Amino acid sequence: MSDTDRLSDLSIRVERVVAPVREQVLRQLRQAIIEMRFKPGHHLVERELIEQTGVSRTTIREVLRQLAAEGLVVTVPNRGTVVATPTFEQAVELYEVRAVLEGMATRQFVQRASAAQIRELRSAFEEFERAAATEDKVSGLLEAKKRFYEVLFGGAGNSTVRSIVEGLQARVSLLRAASLSQPGRIPDSVEEIRAIVTAVEAGDPEAAARACAHHVEQAGQVVFRAMGEGR
Repeated sequence: MSDTDRLSDLSIRVERVVAPVREQVLRQLRQAIIEMRFKPGHHLVERELIEQTGVSRTTIREVLRQLAAEGLVVTVPNRGTVVATPTFEQAVELYEVRAVLEGMATRQFVQRASAAQIRELRSAFEEFERAAATEDKVSGLLEAKKRFYEVLFGGAGNSTVRSIVEGLQARVSLLRAASLSQPGRIPDSVEEIRAIVTAVEAGDPEAAARACAHHVEQAGQVVFRAMGEGR
């Protein structure tokens, strides 16, 4: 199947009345990359994107610049814009940073979150658990996981950590999708997150931080093995 054929299957034409056009296109293309519908190395041709989305060349170029800033696409000489291929070293670095920052946020959540926020975290986990049992697409799991972390970072009350993590969000989501796509990873992920919530509800900040770091490290190992096999 050609790149053009694959592009035609993506259903990325936007509805101008729902949200600003640029944001719609950005969201759709970002999701296509994260869900691996646009695979690493895929050439993003401006003309084809314009035809598929129905927006202007200026809008497409703005969106591609934003995706480049997020680390999802790169410009290759004599080829144009292509979907970025994360290196093994970049993945290792990202998971190392995540383990530290998310562990810190979890510790602070235990120390600072209200009873209502702790209940909300339990609810977000149960939503993820349901998605793990019923979803046949990684996209649903990613949304539920995103919700869990939104509650976690909100209750931690550390705007600096949250800002740093949000800056990494697109690359995190890409590797998270790769992790959850591996056989057997989803049930393990559910149990690891359950351990985080259990420690939070027990009021044990150190155990919660360790559980969170363990979850990130285990997810990283899954991705590293998959990337290593493809090297």
